[in-house]
Amino acid sequence: MIVSIDLFYVLVGLLFAAVAVMNLRDRANPRRFTTALFWGLYALLYLAGERLPAAAAGALMIAMALVAGCNLVRPGRAAVPPEEERRAGGARLGGKLLLPALAIPVVTVIGSTLLKDATLDLRPLLDPKNLTLVSMGCGTVAALALACAVTRATPWQGVREARRLVDAMGWAVVLPHMLAVLGLLFAEAGVGKAVAHVVTTAIPLDSPFVACAAFCIGMALFTVVMGNGFAAFPVIAGGIGIPVLVGSYHANPAVMAAIGMFSAYCGTLMTPMAANFNVVPAALLELPDKHAVIKAQVPTALPVLVANIFLLYFLMHH
Repeated sequence: MIVSIDLFYVLVGLLFAAVAVMNLRDRANPRRFTTALFWGLYALLYLAGERLPAAAAGALMIAMALVAGCNLVRPGRAAVPPEEERRAGGARLGGKLLLPALAIPVVTVIGSTLLKDATLDLRPLLDPKNLTLVSMGCGTVAALALACAVTRATPWQGVREARRLVDAMGWAVVLPHMLAVLGLLFAEAGVGKAVAHVVTTAIPLDSPFVACAAFCIGMALFTVVMGNGFAAFPVIAGGIGIPVLVGSYHANPAVMAAIGMFSAYCGTLMTPMAANFNVVPAALLELPDKHAVIKAQVPTALPVLVANIFLLYFLMHH
C-alpha cells in the first residue's frame, strides 16, 4: 500500500506533539507543564500506535483523564493577527476562503469512489481497509496546501492555528476517543447482555415494530448518557440489535447497523456529554446560553428519531 491509515496517525501525532511543545514554551500559561503533558501523552498514543502495549495505552489514557479532571489543562496565549488585519484579509480573499474547506469532501469522494481500485506497481494506491478515512486524510492535506496557497501563509501557520483551536476546545477534543474506548470496555464487560436482559424483561418484544422502537430509542438514550454513538453502538447492538432484531426477526445486519448509528446521532444532538459538538461551539461563539446549540437541535433530533424507527421497521428485511 502506498498511502495507509498509519501515515495519518503519525501526522496527527506530530500535530499534537507540536501543540504540546508550543504550550510548554508558553510562559503566559500558568499550567503550561501539565497542559503540555496532556497533549504530549495524546500525541504518544498516535505516534506509538499498536506498538504500545494495551496496558500502557490504558495507563496513558487514565493519566490524561486525571490531568484533565484536576483542571490542569488550560488554554495558552495564541499569537493571532489583529482583528482589523483579519477582516481586511477576509474581504480581500472573499469566497476563496471556502476552497480549502470544500477540498476535503471533494478529495474524500474522489478517493473513496474513483480511486478505490487504483494501483501502483500492482499494489493498492490507498489503504483498502480504511479507504474513506485515508481519502479524508488526503483531503485534509490537500486543504492545508490549498489554504497556504490562497492565503500565502506557511504550513507552520496552520499548526499555530491548530494549536489555537485545540486550546480553545481543551480536553473535549479527546472525549470522542475516550468514550469510544469506554463503549468497547462496556461490551467486553457484558453490559450489552445486561441491557438485553433488562429490555427483554421489561418490554414485550413480540412485535417487530416494538423491537425496532426499543433499538432506535435505546441507541439515542445511551448516546445521551455516553455522549458518543460509537460508545453506545456495541452495547445496544449487542443487547437488542443482534439477538432480537437479527436473531429473532432476521433483520438485515447492515440496515440495522446503519439506522442504529443514525439513531445514535439523534442522541448526540441532544446531550451536553457530546461536548465537542454541543458545548464547545457555544463557548467558541460566546453564546450566553451554553446549551443553546442543544436547544436548537432537539426539534430536529426527535422527528428524525421517529423516522428512523419507521425506516428500520420497513427496511429491516431488505
